[in-house]
Amino acid sequence: MDNHEFISIRKQLKKTQRQMSELLGSSIKAIHSYEQGWRSIPPYVERQLFFLLSRVKQRRGVLEDCWKIKKCPSMRKNQCPAWEFRVGKLCWFINGTICEGIIHTRWSEKMKICRSCEVWKALMGDDSREA
Repeated sequence: MDNHEFISIRKQLKKTQRQMSELLGSSIKAIHSYEQGWRSIPPYVERQLFFLLSRVKQRRGVLEDCWKIKKCPSMRKNQCPAWEFRVGKLCWFINGTICEGIIHTRWSEKMKICRSCEVWKALMGDDSREA
């Protein structure tokens, strides 16, 4: 996530920088640093932002669970944490999911795949960078 995407998501959430710092449990200085590009955005902040954005966007319509959209075979589905915890609309939020037949345990590697996935696109749409 870069500073422009951070700003875009903050605006989509309709939060001021101060409100965002309170929501994320960080300092206003950290928010300024993220938005100016002086400081990289930690994975836990990125994850929380996407979670909040997903809650706002999910209200717009109903999305099927990932295992239905991806047509996962039973064997894969039964081993996947998204299925185990019944979070098929938040599969991108959970590490250890089995997408493309590979278990993804690191957030950065997982997000590379998630951002091009039809489940992500159906939830976040193509406007995740719009203000």
